[in-house]
Amino acid sequence: MRSVGIVGIGSYVPENIVTNKDFEQFLDTNDEWIISRTGIKQRHIAPKDMPVSELCYQAGLKALEDAQIAPEEVDLIIVATITPDYAFPATACLVADRLGARNAAGFDLEAGCSGFIYGVVTGSQFIATGMYKTVLVIGGETLSKVLNWKDRSTCILFGDGAGAAVLQPVKEGFGFLGFELGSDGSGGALLSQPAGGSMYPASLETVEKNLHTLQMEGKEVYKFAVRVMGEVSVKVLKNANLKIEDVDLLIPHQANIRIVDAAVRRLGISPDKVVVNLDKYGNMSAASIPVALDETFKSGRIAEGDIIVMAGFGTGLTWGACVLKWTKVGLEV
Repeated sequence: MRSVGIVGIGSYVPENIVTNKDFEQFLDTNDEWIISRTGIKQRHIAPKDMPVSELCYQAGLKALEDAQIAPEEVDLIIVATITPDYAFPATACLVADRLGARNAAGFDLEAGCSGFIYGVVTGSQFIATGMYKTVLVIGGETLSKVLNWKDRSTCILFGDGAGAAVLQPVKEGFGFLGFELGSDGSGGALLSQPAGGSMYPASLETVEKNLHTLQMEGKEVYKFAVRVMGEVSVKVLKNANLKIEDVDLLIPHQANIRIVDAAVRRLGISPDKVVVNLDKYGNMSAASIPVALDETFKSGRIAEGDIIVMAGFGTGLTWGACVLKWTKVGLEV
């Protein structure tokens, strides 16, 4: 089994910014209330005519440029999203076409906010077994398109964006050292978009009842997230024979500052080692971790050999984490 790492990263967010002050114009809320309960100050929102494939294309292009890899060299594209352009065809196929990745297979992966973790775990297996050399994993969302903008408990939380990573073989002892994934379908109703699938196909009734928008039981999701974020991080480190003290950076899913803080306390990791950017972007679901990874690397905060843990949770309910020893140097195979 070959060692697999991230040799290129990139991200993209729409230019339009919606601040907490903007919500005061049409919701019974205010900037102080939102910040105190979520830590979010603003979020980027895609124009109505911009699909998630555009965000994914831009992030993927930057990741390939960062890795200095031509689109024709990509063997597989995985797009993690719960807001695809269409039910079918897969957004990954649309992105491959835009990129000119004519030799790439492609499919979408749906694991909510855990999507990017699920994506890199899946993509790395193709490389570790020798089937492929280069896999492009993209986490992208346009959650603004499935929000009820009259529901202040949910619409203030989310933003749009995409982040991408190029996976390739790396030298032994580097790259991904461990993975941990999980799910609990009994909690599926806690975070869902009820209508639009085969259970509740689109109808006048589903539209009138706002069943095509995101529905969330906030308190229950919070309790689940606080518990699972700490547990999955501990498990993934154990899988890699590492301890909390070995971690240089923790990149958690950027959902809510209270969830992040609670998970950090449970882990016993120094807050200085935790990446937080949700104040600028809100919850971007599958895009939050790769966007944070890209920003952190470009800021000079990640060095060769650093031990990085990425952990997320999401609809499903799902959760996942991975630990890697950082290098961006791929192997010639």
